[in-house]
Amino acid sequence: MDGMRLDRDCTDDDGKCAAKRGYTGEDGKGGAKLVSWNRRTGAAAWAGCIFALILAIYIAGALMPDGALRADFAKKSLPPSLEHIFGTDFLGRDMFVRTVKGLSLSLLVGTVASCGAAVIALVVGVTAAMGRRWVDHVVNWIIDLFMGVPHTVLIILVSIALSRGATGMLAGIALTHWVGLARIIRGEVLQIRSAEYIAVSRGFGKSAPWIAVHHILPHMVPQFFVGLILLFPHAIMHESGLTFLGFGLGPEQPAIGIILSESMRYISGGAAYLAILPGLSLVLLVLLIDRLGHTLRYLLEPKEAQL
Repeated sequence: MDGMRLDRDCTDDDGKCAAKRGYTGEDGKGGAKLVSWNRRTGAAAWAGCIFALILAIYIAGALMPDGALRADFAKKSLPPSLEHIFGTDFLGRDMFVRTVKGLSLSLLVGTVASCGAAVIALVVGVTAAMGRRWVDHVVNWIIDLFMGVPHTVLIILVSIALSRGATGMLAGIALTHWVGLARIIRGEVLQIRSAEYIAVSRGFGKSAPWIAVHHILPHMVPQFFVGLILLFPHAIMHESGLTFLGFGLGPEQPAIGIILSESMRYISGGAAYLAILPGLSLVLLVLLIDRLGHTLRYLLEPKEAQL
């Protein structure tokens, strides 16, 4: 009876009636909007919590003094306890402090490498889609060439060519992780290029660079940032892997790869915690960043946000 009285009192053009129906759930569209709003709000809150946690890890590692990594032979090779959560290594250094410092360093390396790869992908993808046909063919050939070579092998070759170290590792990661995002950006630009307003801009005599800056690049912002964040896990894992193999950061750095490489000597002696706990911390950090990227894609891309 209440629903019938509501229908009699309200008309279809009445905004208050639509609001009431959306609130009471009698109109499917109003209920869907309410559910969509709740889901997007929850996703935004979840993304904020993940970002705050990742930022806290980086700040904690960056603010830790170097004195916290000093050797203390009186506490060497201690198992995990309340005083030392991750135990201590063969030099008496606190493994939790080393792990946090290593995760902070991995975040810094991942930021620089993924930003470089994302910028390369943006430039290459837009150039291929907006340029002439032969430019597009050349770019596609280069993308296929890079995708045909394993990332680890190519990164090692670039690192060796640049005398290893942090510079070679960063250059290797940036030069090998742009191809997937570049292909996505190229496809998006090809769709936007056929839009009517692009044809109008060309009719007014606007050049291709002007159209790319004023019409194409603003549409690429969501794909760029989502792709940038999704490149983070790959960059961090490759940084740790290369450092573990000896082609990345130096042994004086508190990197996760160095920690895992040093712990290999003591696993057979019952000190498996030296490798397991830092390794699990790295995996959890990578999963958090990956979840952050997928959540931002849900929030920024309309197709992903549809129910």
